[in-house]
Amino acid sequence: MGLHDFVGPKRHDELDCAWLHHLAATGLACAVAALHRLASGHHLLVLDALRPHRVPVEPWEFHDGTGLRQDVADPPCCSIHSLGMALDVTIVGPGGDELDMGSGFDKMDELSPLRLEAAHLASGALTSTQVANSEPLRRVMAHGGFNGIDNEWRQFDMFDRGHVRETFLRVE
Repeated sequence: MGLHDFVGPKRHDELDCAWLHHLAATGLACAVAALHRLASGHHLLVLDALRPHRVPVEPWEFHDGTGLRQDVADPPCCSIHSLGMALDVTIVGPGGDELDMGSGFDKMDELSPLRLEAAHLASGALTSTQVANSEPLRRVMAHGGFNGIDNEWRQFDMFDRGHVRETFLRVE
């Protein structure tokens, strides 16, 4: 988990990113059970979870002046990851390989934003198989109470971001 960061070397250790708030952990357990019922032999792979507040500062500064800053949490606003209420997740098939979603984990490229999926499918940048691979992920995560976000196919937040920022404690 958290082994690949899109700005270079890892900025946190495994224990920093292996935790969730108990409500999100319960939701993840529901998503796992839903995937087992939907596609036996498939598993969810958590790629990133709780991330201390200090972690997004470097990518925010790194992306200053680029179009990618929109894909990084503004440190003063606080990433939902820092509250233990977000995770990055994908599906692993029965053979142990991650399903191809069209873009790799923490790869901030034009194929990452979920909001552009239909356009990329129409243009051929994403295949129907890649889109089909992502549909069960969204379905089981929604079953667990998570919402996908527009700019990353792999990130799922629990509850409304404003509510979470006002209600939950941030891990520094």
